[in-house]
Amino acid sequence: MNRKRLVYLDHAATTPTAPGVVEAMLPYFSGRFGNPSSIYGIARESRLAVDHAREQVARAINGSPEEVYLTSGGTEADNWAIKGVAFADRKRGDHIITSSIEHHAVLHTCQYLEKQGFRVTYLSVDEFGRVDPADLENAMTDRTVLVSIMAANNEIGTLEPIAACGEICRDHGVRFHTDAVQAIGSVPVDVEALNVDLLSLSAHKFYGPKGVGALYVRKGVRLDNLLHGGAQERHRRAGTENVPGIVGMGVAIERACERREDYARRLTALRDRLYGGITERIEHVRLNGHPTERLPGNLNLSFRFIEGESTLLMLDHAGICASSGSACTSGSLDPSYVLLAIGLPHEIAHGSLRFTLGESNTDDDVDYVLETLPPIVERLRTMSPLYAEYRRSQDVQ
Repeated sequence: MNRKRLVYLDHAATTPTAPGVVEAMLPYFSGRFGNPSSIYGIARESRLAVDHAREQVARAINGSPEEVYLTSGGTEADNWAIKGVAFADRKRGDHIITSSIEHHAVLHTCQYLEKQGFRVTYLSVDEFGRVDPADLENAMTDRTVLVSIMAANNEIGTLEPIAACGEICRDHGVRFHTDAVQAIGSVPVDVEALNVDLLSLSAHKFYGPKGVGALYVRKGVRLDNLLHGGAQERHRRAGTENVPGIVGMGVAIERACERREDYARRLTALRDRLYGGITERIEHVRLNGHPTERLPGNLNLSFRFIEGESTLLMLDHAGICASSGSACTSGSLDPSYVLLAIGLPHEIAHGSLRFTLGESNTDDDVDYVLETLPPIVERLRTMSPLYAEYRRSQDVQ
């Protein structure tokens, strides 16, 4: 196998920063290095650049610039949205609703709030990973202050019924937050159409830089500050702005929205070609996530009788980068909590891989994976006691 070749199929973990984005950022590392909070010329240049990027983010999600707050990424945005609403509305209620398959930035934040006396309902999902809006309706109480449901799952790519969930929240007068980190740039994201009050995004998921993101907060939403200090972000988020990163995020989100339809169409075709080729060449493969209501570049598969980490190591040796789930849980030996939530038994969940395609991937990349993956699976199955037991049972029949 050719180790020198690199096929990157982990765009859900992070995307490469696009060359045009890097080019736009470079002047703000040196020549235009002023602090946006100062008043002299190079500082005003930085302030104008930050304000322009805020406008670019707002246009991308159909919000207004005054509703966009700049953060260090999706995790901070999720934490701020959930803790901020929970503590601001604590006198009104102490109940939060989320789903069992949220990113850990949401789940762990909710678990933290449980230790502070809040009650959290974790909605179950169906076999495809979708929340049932009827379950959300039934979970509402007169003490519910916030609902947080992700727009698209980072592991299995399933798109959630956000607009329907948002409408239910509106009817009950409950604030609604969505983690749209995986959705931006792949599917349309419109805060008005989705009926959301708060929305999180992160630049490095749409070919922008790492370490920068944003939180959309609808006008009128009460929100406690997460960070305290200076008067940045209209006194709501302290800390000197990451000007180069913010500039890069603005360029990246504008670029992503301009290319989104062609991008989604091309990735869907590549994804379906990869899936069809794998299932033609390898037996006992299961698609995880919704078959149609899913992100265009996401392909999550379970390979029975083998262990995913071993497959990943052998793929890496061949120059193919994939994952077994979220990048934030890649060090865990436990099976994916998302796959367990959709009903997979431990032994099948352990044999799952996530391939997430991006704009640099080609038909040649797909061909290389189809050439490389089947012998790896075959080799691992020959060493698997589970597969040997299965073969014996088939012989007996």
